[in-house]
Amino acid sequence: MSDAAFLGRLAALVGEAGVLAGAEAEPHLVDWRGRYRGRARCVVKPASTAEAAAVVALCAGEGVAMVPQGGNTGLVGGATPREDGGEVVISLARLRRIRGIDAANNTLTAEAGCLLAEVQAAAWDAGRLFPLSLASEGSCEIGGNLSSNAGGVAVLRYGNMRELTLGLEVVLPDGRVWDGLRGLRKDNTGYDLKQLFIGAEGTLGLITAAVLKLFPLPRSRATAWVALPDAAAAVELLARLQEDCGERVSAFELVSRAALDLVLAHVPAARDPLAAAAPWYALVELTDQAAGLDLGASLEAALAAQFADGRANDAVVAQDLAQRQALWFLRESIPEAERREGVSIKHDIGVPRSRIAEFLSRAEAALAGAFPGTRIVAFGHAGDGNLHYNLSRPQAEANRELLARSEQANRVVHDLVAELGGTISAEHGIGLLKRGEILRYKSAVEMDLMRAVKRTLDPRGLMNPGKLL
Repeated sequence: MSDAAFLGRLAALVGEAGVLAGAEAEPHLVDWRGRYRGRARCVVKPASTAEAAAVVALCAGEGVAMVPQGGNTGLVGGATPREDGGEVVISLARLRRIRGIDAANNTLTAEAGCLLAEVQAAAWDAGRLFPLSLASEGSCEIGGNLSSNAGGVAVLRYGNMRELTLGLEVVLPDGRVWDGLRGLRKDNTGYDLKQLFIGAEGTLGLITAAVLKLFPLPRSRATAWVALPDAAAAVELLARLQEDCGERVSAFELVSRAALDLVLAHVPAARDPLAAAAPWYALVELTDQAAGLDLGASLEAALAAQFADGRANDAVVAQDLAQRQALWFLRESIPEAERREGVSIKHDIGVPRSRIAEFLSRAEAALAGAFPGTRIVAFGHAGDGNLHYNLSRPQAEANRELLARSEQANRVVHDLVAELGGTISAEHGIGLLKRGEILRYKSAVEMDLMRAVKRTLDPRGLMNPGKLL
């Protein structure tokens, strides 16, 4: 079928406005970081599950490969088409309805194109909390969150998208629709099929809707920015807080001084909350569903013990909403500050949190020997062991030399991560960026199982080819 005829059939399915080509398609052809750029026959934007299924069936019938795309905020090139221009990008942005909220069952059913912030707001309006929280929540979409098994800052208490999802609706690679939109906590009627599609980066099907877990709204909250002498002190503080406060510990973010310095340099509204600099900081938040609790007192008591033992240098506890937002603004501005600073070698690693301090110490020593003059910007979700560990040099020429040796730098970091029982991708996924890397760190048996699943659901390899596997 000619391109013109193919585009005409797509337009007949979704309307002329739902098929983009040329300049209109450009934003969908490059990833958020600008690292990957591809070409596509077109971008098609179905407005319903039925339209999405019809588009997939047409592409499958013509042997045309498809690239599912959400908000295009991914960091590993997982939603970017290849350079050959033969694929169709399927954007879910028009599937944007909140289909329903069952407050008694604590569930919300949302279509894949809903922005994360829209889902959060809908839950809040119903007196509930949807706890997934990311810096990109104003632009990332639920379908992308599901396809990448998004984590964010609240995993410590609520888990990532696997834990937050009860049911899915998926268009399979041949155009059939699997309706698994069940809001059940218990269902032992066979394989838990939804887990195949969560975290699969669009390689097994097109997620069109999901049943998500909701929780009671927090009515008491305490937030603190804590200066620490080292990363080991952060792990000790987290353990102490969980012993004293249990599940009230909702977030525990680790920030290096290098990361904070970038924010202060590149984000005009940012202010250092403490008078003296420290090597590390923890952003800690306690929440509770009961109103009127003085969680600040609990937090201050835990911090007092750390001060007495010399395991904390200083701290500020937010006294109102504005102060809390200012502290979170510092943490959430780190990725944008790094982007403004320039290109770096980025790692999204995870280790058992008991090994965080060891990883940071050993990695720094190894990199200092192999790549002298390298600046390490480390930050992340210490509560679940996920660190963003990024390498650069301040001078442009020195940084270009470092970037040219990315593969060797990755080997230093990833080999140590593997030795410590960790993962080379804790939340960003594999996409294009780490396809080769996973072959070094997953067993042959594990890779064979993954390929077998792919062959079973997508035997012709039409769904997001070249990604993940």
